[in-house]
Amino acid sequence: MIGDPAYGWGWEGVAMSVPKEIGHIVLNVTDVERSTRFYRDVVGFQVSRYRPDGTGAFLTCGVVHHNLALFKAPAGARPTEKGAIGLNHFAFKVESYRALQAAHSRLVEARAAIDHIVDHGMTRSVYFLDPDGIMMELFSDTYATEEEGLAYMKSTRGGAAPMDITAAEPPRAEIPQADFTRVG
Repeated sequence: MIGDPAYGWGWEGVAMSVPKEIGHIVLNVTDVERSTRFYRDVVGFQVSRYRPDGTGAFLTCGVVHHNLALFKAPAGARPTEKGAIGLNHFAFKVESYRALQAAHSRLVEARAAIDHIVDHGMTRSVYFLDPDGIMMELFSDTYATEEEGLAYMKSTRGGAAPMDITAAEPPRAEIPQADFTRVG
């Protein structure tokens, strides 16, 4: 176990397994068919399973069995308020800045509510609301490698500079020499 990247040191120095990746997200929605069409036709997912009774759908980015599941919300279920405790939003990566621009165009054509568009330094992001008002983000990486993006993340305070998604891709920022990984 010591030195095995599948294990880390958890609470009180006890060895624990480390999650490999986020597997999928599940959303309760008011209309599974409507949401499936939105995530397929506008956002770009592929349907990997659709329950004929309309109670659920599973969508994929094309590699694993599912990245997103949509379940029929119970009768009377109410959406959470913006800023409530719990999930703020979920983000889906697109291949490039041009792909992000194309996704933004599809969202606008579909009359999806665009919440904001920002440059986070390591990503460029379009935040939007799905048909049930659930906040989602589509983003493209700024840096050529995951390692560079992580280095930028660790060395800056963070930020969200508003940007014009219709403009040419902005230049990427230099990675400063600083450490913003300390807690407390």
